[in-house]
Amino acid sequence: MEDAFAKIIAECGEDPNRPGLRDTPGRAATAFQFLTRGYQQTVDEVVNGALFPSDASEMVVVQDIELYSLCEHHLLPFIGKCHVAYLPCGKVLGLSKVARIVDLYARRFQIQEQLTTQIAQTVMDVTDSDGCGVIIEAQHMCMMMRGVEKQNSLMKTSAMLGTFRSNQPTRNEFLSLLNLPR
Repeated sequence: MEDAFAKIIAECGEDPNRPGLRDTPGRAATAFQFLTRGYQQTVDEVVNGALFPSDASEMVVVQDIELYSLCEHHLLPFIGKCHVAYLPCGKVLGLSKVARIVDLYARRFQIQEQLTTQIAQTVMDVTDSDGCGVIIEAQHMCMMMRGVEKQNSLMKTSAMLGTFRSNQPTRNEFLSLLNLPR
């Protein structure tokens, strides 16, 4: 990867051996490995057995989970927040594990639409819940820094599974807890 970054720097018209850039290929490779660490993780590793028996059956919501990802079309960042809700059915997931599931998929080359669905399906599968809802709001550098260069655009995606899809009052409760329009 380091050699590839050196070649990219040279192809841009720069000298990768000049003092300011000499160590950049190594730093960029290290950064990219961190930004794509989701490829080195599994759901079982991030959940790490943190499922706990519970009689709770009311909605669990984790709001405003920061996320950082790289769009698979331009390898540029998109940055935003994720809101996750599920309806427990005999067990609950450790709070930090919800955020770790978000990171697991966000730290891969992504499109926001797929990221939203992957998170929702995984939380629903891991918890055996009756339903899961996920909403992501993000700004995409590929739209802000290049192309149409629109600085104030915000993409919102949702995935509603199980009772979040089939039961409008459940979906409305989720949206009202987030203070989003229904």
